[in-house]
Parts: sequence; structure tokens; C-alpha cells
Amino acid sequence: MTAPALDLRFPADHGLADLISAELQDLSPTAVHEIDPDGPFLWRLFFASVQARDEGSRALVRRFGADGLTAEAADVPDEDWAARSQADLRHVRIGRIVVAPPWDAPSPRATAELLVVIRPSMGFGTGHHATTRLCLRLLQRIECAGRRVLDVGTGSGVLAIAAARLGASDVLGIDIDADALASASENLALNGATLPVRFERTDLRDFRRSADIVLANLTGAALVTCATQLLSCTSPGGRLVLSGFQPHEADAVAGAFGDASCEAKESDEDWVAAALVRHARPPEGGPRQGGPYKAPQA
Repeated sequence: MTAPALDLRFPADHGLADLISAELQDLSPTAVHEIDPDGPFLWRLFFASVQARDEGSRALVRRFGADGLTAEAADVPDEDWAARSQADLRHVRIGRIVVAPPWDAPSPRATAELLVVIRPSMGFGTGHHATTRLCLRLLQRIECAGRRVLDVGTGSGVLAIAAARLGASDVLGIDIDADALASASENLALNGATLPVRFERTDLRDFRRSADIVLANLTGAALVTCATQLLSCTSPGGRLVLSGFQPHEADAVAGAFGDASCEAKESDEDWVAAALVRHARPPEGGPRQGGPYKAPQA
């Protein structure tokens, strides 16, 4: 038995490595193994199928070939590389929240820490990526108790489960990827069946319900494209938490969310996140309350 893999080589540029890492969120490798992290970088990616590997190779070369990236297909003896590479992951603390794989979940403590257990799978968020940490930081600055929460592009479900831990009364995670929803459902089971969290396979463009808090850890381009839908899903006066964009994309994201005001912003490893307040509907002809969302400063 062999596993379809892809060997990436690219210049030792941490900025480029971050961009490639972000791109991998859309390609869903089953594992990423850094063979030479000191560079020039050599990453070995594993995929669930040859088709997924070949599509990933074309997408990466198309996006980053001009920056010096090369991609070479490989068929590697199946030695459970995915499990072995993920086994090195350890828990991380973000404010009051601890995100942990099942094998490194801290023992219960008499503290205010809130545990979210996430089994790494198919490249979905584990809490280790900067954009996930940013969302978790901002989410803890919002009053979640008793609120309805929508997590768009839920992936592993880490943000949805964290919102429930913070007291949200009704949490819905949506995604168009069946593998993501399977991962999210598995993680929900690891965290207890009593949490008020549900997952649905739904395209945001077809979504017609609203929530008090909308979470969207996507990409800069996706946020711009989906801004109208994301705003329409947010109750007037409700909050949006946006991440997945970089400083050079901030102006475009800001322009797309002109019907909201920036309440807080964070940055981490060249990534940006913002918590917005959707304007309440002003009276006909009356002034709009609050100013527009201004791009976070790098």
C-alpha cells in the first residue's frame, strides 16, 4: 500500500510559508510533514486520493510557481504518516480557552479554563494556526452567554465548540465540505453531547437565518465575496468575527463591510482579525449610528 503524497520545495521565506499554509486549508491534505523546516523548505503533503493530490499540485504551482515553488508527486509506503505527524501536536492556551488533541488534553482544573478537544483530521483547524487563535481571542471579548452563534466554514468545529463553552445558547456550524462536517461532528462528540451545537451542510449563499454572532475564518478573497451574505446573517447590532486575511488585504475587507463598525482587532504572524458590530437599521432618512469599519493597521 502506498499513500499519494506531494513534495513541495520553495525558498526559505517565512512569509511565503505562511501563504502556502493558508492555501492548504482549501486543499485539505491529510497531513503535512516538514522534512526540512530550516530551508530551503521541503514539505511533504499527504492526500486522501491521487486526484486530490494532482489537483492540489496544479493549484499550488499556479499560485506560487512564480515565487520559486516546485511540486513533485510521490507514492510513499503507507506508514500512517498522517497519524505520526499529527501525534506531535500539543495543547495550546488562548486566553481562557485550551484547545487540545485527545492525547494531550489537560486534566480538569479548578480554574476558569475552558477545554475544547479537537482531533486533528484532514487539515482542518486545530487551534494552532494564527487565524484560529485570533478568532478565539476576539470571541472571548464578546458576550456569548445566551447568544445565537453561526460559524461559517466551520471546518473542525473548533470555533463553534468554543462559542458553546463560552455560554452561547444555540450554535450552528455550516460548511459545504462533507469531510469537514464529519470531522466537526466527531469533535463535538469528544466534547460532550450536551453542548448546544449543530452542524449542517449548507452553502452560505442559500442561508436565510440570522444569528447574534457570526464567525467567519475564511480567506481575504472569500470575505470580500461573501460580505453581503455575512452581514445579512448577522442580526442588527450583532457581532461578526472575521479572520483569514493579511494586512495587504485589510482595505479590501474593510470596504466590503462598510455596513459595520470595528469594535476590536488583533494581529498574529502577519494575519489579521477584526470584531465588527453590524449597524442597527437607522430610521428612514436618519443618520446611521457608528462609523464604518476601518482597516486594522499593520
